[in-house]
Amino acid sequence: MPRVSGLGHLMQVTKQDPAGRMMFLSSDPESVDHEIALMTGRSEDDGPPLIQQISLRVPSLNDLRTFHRNLKDQGYKIDQVVTHLSAIGCYFFDPEGNRTEVFWLTGLPSWVMIGIPIDIDRPDAEIMADIDQIWQQTRHVRMGEKPDAVAIAAMKRAREAALAPAGI
Repeated sequence: MPRVSGLGHLMQVTKQDPAGRMMFLSSDPESVDHEIALMTGRSEDDGPPLIQQISLRVPSLNDLRTFHRNLKDQGYKIDQVVTHLSAIGCYFFDPEGNRTEVFWLTGLPSWVMIGIPIDIDRPDAEIMADIDQIWQQTRHVRMGEKPDAVAIAAMKRAREAALAPAGI
């Protein structure tokens, strides 16, 4: 017999930009840090209204790699591939210009509003070690708090390492 296993549409704020431009909500913050992302819109001068972002969750890092590779092979414009610590997301634009994300949950909680470029073609252990290092240095930051100098330096180092040309 079918049964109700939970309630939907009950959301809790999980992350919030201190400037008020973004707010993330989840009905199950223990499992996923956001299911709805609210962001300020664009001005009317920026053209017709588009969807800011559609997010699609995949079950594994390898699935994310496959999506990323297929999107590139099919000529989609990749915006960025970043870690938010709690997830790794591949952002791209659909043929109508709507921003779309394919993401994988890392299993780490994160209350920090960050997106650090990351190379997902590296081995899993390297990726997770980098994410864990950043997470360890930013885990004390909660909604509305600014990262301290150590956390900012860690994010800067990770960003620089991700953007450095291979072999340098």
